[in-house]
Amino acid sequence: MAVEVVMPKFGLTMTEGTIQQWFKSEGDAIKTGEALFEVETEKVLYEVEAPADGTVAKLLYALEAVVGVGLPVAIIAEAGEEVSEVAARYADAAAAPVAAPPEPAPVAASTTPPAAEEKRSRVPVTPAARKLAKEHGIDLSGVMTGTGPRGRITREDVQKIIDSGGQAAPPPTPTATPAAAEDIPLRGMRKVIAERMHQSLRDSAQLTISTEVDVTQLIDRRQEVRQEFNVTYTDFIVQACAHALRQHPRMNASLEGNVIHIHNDIHVGLAVALDEGLIVPVVREADKKSLKDIAAEAKTLAERARASQLKLEEVSGGTFTVSNLGMYGVDAFTPIINAPQSGILGVGRIVEKPVIYRGEVTKRSMLVLSLTFDHRVIDGAPAGAFLQTVAGLLAHGNRISLDAR
Repeated sequence: MAVEVVMPKFGLTMTEGTIQQWFKSEGDAIKTGEALFEVETEKVLYEVEAPADGTVAKLLYALEAVVGVGLPVAIIAEAGEEVSEVAARYADAAAAPVAAPPEPAPVAASTTPPAAEEKRSRVPVTPAARKLAKEHGIDLSGVMTGTGPRGRITREDVQKIIDSGGQAAPPPTPTATPAAAEDIPLRGMRKVIAERMHQSLRDSAQLTISTEVDVTQLIDRRQEVRQEFNVTYTDFIVQACAHALRQHPRMNASLEGNVIHIHNDIHVGLAVALDEGLIVPVVREADKKSLKDIAAEAKTLAERARASQLKLEEVSGGTFTVSNLGMYGVDAFTPIINAPQSGILGVGRIVEKPVIYRGEVTKRSMLVLSLTFDHRVIDGAPAGAFLQTVAGLLAHGNRISLDAR
């Protein structure tokens, strides 16, 4: 009997998924639990497994197709079983050509115009890679696999093609109406980020307060700790926030209907920038972990995020978020709350500047912290007290015990 494989629902907020890769072609045999296709959700990539043994009788969507949760995407049948009647119900989807899984092959450059690349390339390509390829007239249809997850072509792959002699396409013939440099569909992670940020601003009363902290002692403390293990300033900040949240539980809360729910556990999200957008993996029970554990976990989560290997539980359940843009030379910014959380800390760069310290003008290392909070949940005074606690911990070198609680 034919079995319909539907778009699964990963998480409460998922409404659709984008098919990024088919691991099987029509007519291929498949077993229960074997990977059938890869789907991109708002947060991560997933491999969807076959729910039954049989033959892949019909693939209903092409690559890059956006499919609603619960809709059939493929049909698995027994060998020789007639599935035309089932497939007919999804004639519109089945009409789109479906690419067979790509065979691994060496990366090669081509000078086919970029427009042809858009139509012919069947390998998943990151937006940054596609943009760079267009700028240099590189045809990606001949690139059968990249160095990214599941063979995805990355910006680095395209740059290698350019460095090895890939030539730009000739300038386009001038037209009366200039064409857009690039049209990027608002979908997948980018679409969800847009919707979530707009919803966050629309549905909450957000206010941002900031303070400048003398982190000269923190710099010295980091040098001490690095004799034992590798640690970043962000790791110190995550630890400081976790301990401050324990002292100021109202910041570790969310508004659910007409009830302010204060969470028992402290799970600190860490914003990680990707080519496709922003993702926030979570360091769970951060207040109970040593700095060394936080540093190791944050490093692993960031690496898994950039490799699109995060699991749903690694990006869910955060109660507070830290967003650090200091490495991009940003002094200060206004972060937007990652709903349903009630607070997010924006971290700028560390700058050496002359300040009055102990009655004298001297050079110190200064850092701006910006706390955005939901004024429906917490008022300015307790939010300021939380920020003061974080700033105090950092100003004194964040000398929290290196051991776990």
